[in-house]
Amino acid sequence: MKAQEPPSPGPAQSVPTGIAHLELKALLVLLLVMVLASGFGLYVMYARGVFEDTQRLVLLADDSEGVVVGADLTFAGFPIGRVSRIELAPDGLARLVIDVTRQDAHWLRTSSVFTMERGMVGEVRIRAFSGVLSDPPLPPDAQRPVLRGDTSAEIPRLVATTRALLDNLERMTGMNSSLNTALSNLGTASQRLTGPYGLLGGVLGSDEQASKVIDVLDGTNSLLLRSGALLDESRSVLARADQRVLGAEGVVDEAQAALGQMNLVLMDARASLRAVDAVLAEAQAVAVNARLASTDLDVLRAEVDASLRKLGYLVDEINRKWPLARDTGIRLP
Repeated sequence: MKAQEPPSPGPAQSVPTGIAHLELKALLVLLLVMVLASGFGLYVMYARGVFEDTQRLVLLADDSEGVVVGADLTFAGFPIGRVSRIELAPDGLARLVIDVTRQDAHWLRTSSVFTMERGMVGEVRIRAFSGVLSDPPLPPDAQRPVLRGDTSAEIPRLVATTRALLDNLERMTGMNSSLNTALSNLGTASQRLTGPYGLLGGVLGSDEQASKVIDVLDGTNSLLLRSGALLDESRSVLARADQRVLGAEGVVDEAQAALGQMNLVLMDARASLRAVDAVLAEAQAVAVNARLASTDLDVLRAEVDASLRKLGYLVDEINRKWPLARDTGIRLP
């Protein structure tokens, strides 16, 4: 036997409910949701500063792309204002109307600078910079230009610069580039530096040139040594010559002594000549006594001849001790 199924209610039958005042409760729940939603909206508006006292600031930009209503104006990273309206001015500039709260308006000065930065990702950031806080405060409804910094606009120039840099790097690292040539020359120079002649071979370019320079230096050193020995010999010869000429009992002393003797002989000759003059005068005065005058003249002639012989001997002695007529140069070895 099959189990007997319970009869299903027909469409005309109604399902009894045990909830009393269902419509009233649903209305109360709906009102509560509306109150909560309104309170939440009011709280959000309060949190966003809708009910705060504000002053208006107008920023002028040549392009407002990326700027939306509600974007924050920040100072030192803190929001102090909000974009309330974006409009196009008659001169073609974009006017960004910003509401700045009164309690934060003192951060804006007449010398403040405003920037609008657009990054590669994210929204546009509007920033205010006040370098001198002692300047006068920015008045309400002031209009200030805004400086734009667009990162995406710098991408083409950055790509072109990078491409030029890569091209230059490729040319620098090529097989026939000057850098490879310099490195090759540097390797050759380092090999020469490690050679037998070291730095000299690297500077001159080959070991043969370095050996020639070393040979020249050796020859110069030997020549200097020979010159030093010759100079020492010359000094000794000059010292001996100085001692022989200017030393004690040298040529100069002997010449001075000879000159003294010559002066004495000359004085004797002068006295003899004076005597001759006197005798001649006496001979002229006493002409009658010719024999006596002849005898006196013979004696006087003998004295003059003796004086002349002494003078000749003295001149020969001077020539022997101080050779005036012969070569007096000192011959060096």
